Amino acid sequence: MDGEKVSRRRVLGALGGLGTLASGVAVDNVLLGYEQLGTNLRKQDLAAKFAETATDGLRVTDRSGVRVLLWDDNLRLLDGPDGSVLADHDYPDPDATERRELDDQHGLDGLLTEGLSAVTALHRGDVTFAFSDPERFFERVRTGDPNRSAIELLRGHRPAPTDAVWSVTDADPADPEAVAKGLVDGFREHAHYDLPRYMAGAVQFNVAFNTVDLRAGFRDDTDFASLRDGGVGMFCTDFAVRAGEALHATPAGEQSPPVMAGVVIDDRHRHVFTVVASVLAGEDGLVVPATFLDYTHSTLYDDLRLTGLLGEGWAAYNRRHRADTVWWAQIGTPSS
Repeated sequence: MDGEKVSRRRVLGALGGLGTLASGVAVDNVLLGYEQLGTNLRKQDLAAKFAETATDGLRVTDRSGVRVLLWDDNLRLLDGPDGSVLADHDYPDPDATERRELDDQHGLDGLLTEGLSAVTALHRGDVTFAFSDPERFFERVRTGDPNRSAIELLRGHRPAPTDAVWSVTDADPADPEAVAKGLVDGFREHAHYDLPRYMAGAVQFNVAFNTVDLRAGFRDDTDFASLRDGGVGMFCTDFAVRAGEALHATPAGEQSPPVMAGVVIDDRHRHVFTVVASVLAGEDGLVVPATFLDYTHSTLYDDLRLTGLLGEGWAAYNRRHRADTVWWAQIGTPSS
């Protein structure tokens, strides 16, 4: 077709002819694989899932004109986003004195002194993970003793503009619980679940075996600037990543309580949703509490007028979600 986009009408027409063939896989994707024929967040060893990827990927923090990069075992300081290398270390190595010297030398206001030891503990698995529903999670982190520097260093998703988060969520970006709740109505008002894109994907993966990209013609711009204009069609990855960006809109040092967000990938159901966590000092060491949110479900239930039957759908620490990978950061390593 010489690059011609596949129209929605043509894809929906294809679905009419292929729906029976795809229906068995669709039932498995939506209804099965959580209980008798699978597992779910309530049953899984989530601590092991978190430990696998807790410090993987690139994390970028900007403070006082210095860019701090963490990836794998590496710590690098740059003179601005594209500046020269100021320091290069394997980050489990700098002791407390060296971390303090780096902070003082580069005006990092205690970022490494306070945060890097916690990141190293997480990297080594010397933390306790605790999982709960959103209400209990936010209550715990509100009353806990957070390591704000560690949370800032561990954030992987870029922040959304604070004014855009205000406009979409009607919530103060410094209050993550208000933002998390505000995204429910915000996504419902400014976006919708892109059912035609989902149906195109059902044909693409279940019938055409991913030999053609049928979903390409359905993708909208889903950044916060587009959301403010409204009418945006979103998919599960869009909801999950936008939520992470909204929860990072305010620096951890100015957020109460401070949190970090990532995405959870469910390979069996081809689904992505949001994870939110914090880093707290506990009686026996560091504690990483976490919860799970699903704005795909909350928006779709509203689109289909099913909230009365299925509920709000945004709290995902339940038996209707599962995790294969927990991912916090963008993939890749920085160039010097």
